[in-house]
Formats: sequence, structure tokens, C-alpha cells
Amino acid sequence: MSGFYTLLHKELLRFWKVGLQSIFAPIIATLIYLLIFSHVLEERVEAQPGVAYTTFLIPGLVMMAMLQNAFANSASSLIQSKISGSIVFILLSPLSYMEIFVAYVLASIVRGLLVGVGVYLSTLLFFDVPLQSLLWIFVFALLGNGFLGALGIIAAIWAEKFDQLAAFQNFVILPLTFLSGVFYTIHSLPPFWEDLSQFNPFFYVIDGFRYGFFGVSDISPYFSITIVAICFLTVSWITLLILKSGYKLRQ
Repeated sequence: MSGFYTLLHKELLRFWKVGLQSIFAPIIATLIYLLIFSHVLEERVEAQPGVAYTTFLIPGLVMMAMLQNAFANSASSLIQSKISGSIVFILLSPLSYMEIFVAYVLASIVRGLLVGVGVYLSTLLFFDVPLQSLLWIFVFALLGNGFLGALGIIAAIWAEKFDQLAAFQNFVILPLTFLSGVFYTIHSLPPFWEDLSQFNPFFYVIDGFRYGFFGVSDISPYFSITIVAICFLTVSWITLLILKSGYKLRQ
């Protein structure tokens, strides 16, 4: 297992060495979202009965920041290794494809959690955010970050240059996170868009995560966690098949 721990340590150091960019910059960007939306919409919008709009917004922004950074961590690391040619040192090592997968995903989970905790602690300086269930919060955070970490590996393997990876992030990940109920409850949408939102797996991650804070959600948290777990396992299975085949890595 020394090879696995070495790769995991390398992935953790990779984003930690540029913590100003990989940890603190997303925290600041998320706080700017929060300050702008809370200032403009606090008195005009009631997302859930008895919950102030700013308070409602915070869990969604925390999870959005985690998802985007978990994806960026595995995707950016692997695409840089492919383009620079350093991926050969991983492929020639006696590491199994399972060890490579777990190392990249664990590093993505750690980065996502660090960003999420940083955003949440920063909001406590300005707002009072309740915590109903740490277990629900942790489980959805873990599954959500793992899901996006695995998806980042797929995107980086598919992409042959930075432009393609940026397109995947801008046209797939970004819209799905922004249209997942971060800034609104789906029950406020017209029927067509409300139904369409339920096909977005990110919605279940954010809705279940928000349930851990308020004990209130648009969808049953048990249903949400089932959907998120299925998505995570499916994407992980596909990622492992791709890594095992060597598609665009060994070929």
C-alpha cells in the first residue's frame, strides 16, 4: 500500500501547496455570492417557511463550492499529468487502477471538505446557521464530493487539452450546480422546470445537504441519498472500467 499512500500524499500536497488559489480563493468567491444575494434578496424572497433567505442560501453555496472544487481537483491534476507526460510514472508503477482511483477521489473529497468547512465557518462571522443533523451533512458531503471527484477523472481522461476540460466544466458542471436549487427551492418553479430539475443529480446532493441544516427539504432525504449513492456508484464503476482499459492513458 506504500504506492497508494505516496500517490495520495502527492495529490494532497498538490493542492495544498497552492492553497491560496485552491482553498482560499473559492471561499472568498462563495462569500461574495452570499453577500450580494443576501443584500439584494433577503427582504424579497422567502424560500422556505420560517427560514430567512440568507440562511437558506448558505448550505447551497457551501455544497456548490465543494462540488466544483472536488471536480476541479481530480480533473486538473490528471489533465496536467497527461499533457506534461508525468502520467507515465503513475502508469509504470505497481499501482492498481483501484488504488489510482481511490487516491484521486480521496484527495478531491479532502479539498472539497476543506473548502466547504472554510465557507461555513466564514459565514458564522456574519450569520447564525442552525445544524440539525451532522450525520446527514457529512454523508451528503462525502458522497457529493466523491461523485464529482470521480466525474473529474472521467472528464480529464476524455479531454485531450485544457480547452476541452474547460468546456466540460463550463457547459456541464457549472450549469448543473447553478440550476440545482442553490439559490431557490424547486417548488417555486413552474411545473415543467420543477419536473426537469428532478433529473439533475446535483439537486439531490444540495437538497439532502440542506436537510441536515434545517430538517426541511423539497424531497425526502432518504430518496435523495439513494439517488446520490446510485450516481456515485455508477460514475465510480465507469471510471474504474476506463482506468482498467487504459483508454486515452495507455493507448
